[in-house]
Amino acid sequence: MTSAALTFDRLAYIDRLTAAGFDDKRARAQAEALDAALRDSVATRADLEEVGRDLRREIREVETKLDAKIETTSASLKVEILRWLIVTQLALAGFVFAAVKFVK
Repeated sequence: MTSAALTFDRLAYIDRLTAAGFDDKRARAQAEALDAALRDSVATRADLEEVGRDLRREIREVETKLDAKIETTSASLKVEILRWLIVTQLALAGFVFAAVKFVK
């Protein structure tokens, strides 16, 4: 996170704490701790945009893989259907041939 993304005026915070009765050392420690916590735990717009870019890239990669898998599966199914059509046609021709032989 960049300091420009999150503005926390430590000096104003220290001034408020000292005005409320905190000694300078404690006020500074509190301001440092709050500043560190805000910087460590708050996502900035840039952070979210970076995560969004990463997710979009990963989604495109998965889509590409899925498209390839669909094409492969589609081709396999076409071959399998053609194979079954040929086998059934041969079986039907055999039955017709046997029926003609049986009738004669």
